[in-house]
Amino acid sequence: MKERVAVLALHYQNEVLHPDGKIRVGVNDESVRERVLDGAARLLAMAREHQVPLIHVRIAFRPDYADCPRNTPIFRKTVELGAVKEGEWGSEFMVPFQPLANENEFVVTHQRISAFAGTCLENLLRMLDVRHLVVGGVATHSVVEHTVREATDKGYDVTIAADACAAGSAEFHDAALRSLAFIAEVSDVAAVSARFAQG
Repeated sequence: MKERVAVLALHYQNEVLHPDGKIRVGVNDESVRERVLDGAARLLAMAREHQVPLIHVRIAFRPDYADCPRNTPIFRKTVELGAVKEGEWGSEFMVPFQPLANENEFVVTHQRISAFAGTCLENLLRMLDVRHLVVGGVATHSVVEHTVREATDKGYDVTIAADACAAGSAEFHDAALRSLAFIAEVSDVAAVSARFAQG
C-alpha cells in the first residue's frame, strides 16, 4: 500500500461486544463473537505493528439522550435500552481494544450512524493526509456500511477487514458485505497485513 493509510476501528465497545452489554452484537452466537474479537485484536495489532494511524470510533450519548436522534428505530431502541450513555461502562471501549496514548492513535465520538456525521473525522484524515481506509467494526450493516459509503463518496479508497466485522445475524453481515463489494474491497486482516509487509 503506497498511499497513506489509516485504520478505522468502529464500536469495539462494552455495550456492543461484552456479554453484559445492552446491545451485544453477535454475543448470542459465541463463534461469531470469538471471530470478531479475534479479528478486532489482529486489526489493532496490525495497525500498531506497521505504525499506521489508528482511529478508534465510539458511539455515546448524553445520559439524558438530548443529543440522540429519534427518527430511526435503531436510535429509539438505544434510548429504550438505556445504552451507550456517556461516562458509563457501556460506552467505553472493551479492555482489549482500548486506545493507547501515543501520537498514532485517536478517538472519535459520534451520535449518528456514520462515523463522519457531525464529527472531526474527515478533518483528522485530511490532517494525516490519508487516502485509503481499512475498516473493521460492528455492526457491519450499520456503522460499517454507512461509514464506508460516506468515505467512498468523499473520495477515499476503502478496504473492509471482514473478519473484524460482525452484525446481529450472519444474513445481515453477509448481505452488507455483498452490497459494499461494489464500492470497496472486501478483504481480511491477514491479507491487509501482508500488503503492509510488502510496503
